[in-house]
Amino acid sequence: MGGRYRLLSRLGHGGMGTVWRARDEVVDREVAVKEPRVPDQLSEQERQTVYQRMRREARSAAAIDHPSVVTVHDVVVEDGRPWIVMELVRGQSLGDRLGEGTLDPREAARIGLAVLGALTAAHEAGVLHRDVKPDNVLLGRHDRVVLTDFGIAQVEGEQRLTETGAFVGSPEYIAPERVLGQLPGPESDLWSLGVLLYAAVEGMSPYRRSNTPATLQAVLSAEPPAPARGAGALGHLVMQLLRKDPAARPAPAEIRQTLENVARPPQPQPALLPTRAMAGGGAGGLLRTPGGRFGLGGGLLAAVLALVLVVANPFGGDGPPEDWRVREEGEIVKASLFLPPDYERTDSEEGYVTFADPSGVYTVELWRDQDTGEPDDPPNPDSAEKAAEELVTYYEGGAENSVKEARSTTRQALQQEREAVQVLTTYRDYGANEDDITRHFREHVYVNEDRVVWRLRVRMPAEGHARPEGEKLFDEIVSHLKIQEL
Repeated sequence: MGGRYRLLSRLGHGGMGTVWRARDEVVDREVAVKEPRVPDQLSEQERQTVYQRMRREARSAAAIDHPSVVTVHDVVVEDGRPWIVMELVRGQSLGDRLGEGTLDPREAARIGLAVLGALTAAHEAGVLHRDVKPDNVLLGRHDRVVLTDFGIAQVEGEQRLTETGAFVGSPEYIAPERVLGQLPGPESDLWSLGVLLYAAVEGMSPYRRSNTPATLQAVLSAEPPAPARGAGALGHLVMQLLRKDPAARPAPAEIRQTLENVARPPQPQPALLPTRAMAGGGAGGLLRTPGGRFGLGGGLLAAVLALVLVVANPFGGDGPPEDWRVREEGEIVKASLFLPPDYERTDSEEGYVTFADPSGVYTVELWRDQDTGEPDDPPNPDSAEKAAEELVTYYEGGAENSVKEARSTTRQALQQEREAVQVLTTYRDYGANEDDITRHFREHVYVNEDRVVWRLRVRMPAEGHARPEGEKLFDEIVSHLKIQEL
């Protein structure tokens, strides 16, 4: 081709062309060459539209100066057809990588940062990519991330090549404003970045359905659950990017800051020296005292007290994760519990509090039900086992038509060395469709001698990576729940 490029092997193909591995025999290097794909049944005018898109793809990519945008070396015309000569990125696509398993949030954020950089540079050059998806993100050597395939890019000031009523792009990654036929802007590419990040940690787009019309309808109307494995800052960012209103999506600077924070490796905690741990009132002391007035003796006393507390601690083992904090709810439920720092109390009333994580995946609820002894009120059960049996009957009976297909089991547990029971329930919401995700409750029930009932519940998805993370969350919260009236 062109007197210098020799095709060696096929690398892949898509809707607009076939990509070949080739050798540039002039400078003796391997390159990637994209051959235009034109179905035989197309008219001459449609063929010319395809060729014009190929030329635009080359111009779009060549106009963007960023290390995460594929480099275009040349365009060769053979038999009237333009072939694009690009750098050869050795590696696999993000789509292929996700076929092997999901990414951890830090790696997803690292890749997202590179794609965001490429999109920002493209937008500054007046180019909308319009087809951001895992198959168009290449993972090269030395941790390089490259955005490729500007085949349906829209260039500011150039004639639109999409005919009225036509639809181009991958449905499950396309922003709702494009589905509605509205003029897209940079925010549309950022929506696609949000779907890409979701797929990176969950394995698939949240809008994928069995056919294209259903997928497009999901893009327009579905409110997907937040990604579970990317819970926290990444999950919160993804849900912001997936807002239906383009103006409500975060700006690139805000996106970049969040992704940088998530991608940053954890900083090692400085080790505490034994001498400082023994010094009363010291920064690393086991017991802080006003002005350090106990001195070394106070430090020794602190060490002895800490040992006694460990022996007497009914929870045993390690304490809660370092960044968790205690939530004192003595006035409302006569109990305290440890939760992750970003969990917000979203509701409270007499005998009830609830907390939710920022991504909306998990909810933590705690009840305290005091037997009032009123004639019209049924008495509380006199044991945790009976309370658990009542819950199982309630859920499997439809929970007053709020759930369906509920299945519950129970298991024995302890609460501050006293008997308790856990209830595990998997169910569907009453109005759920067949393709909606199933839900799961984990509940911890304790009843004291006065028939006061405490019930801790963690809501979580029943499927995917969110389930084991939710189970761990529940176990950690229960192990450090402290009821004051015991």
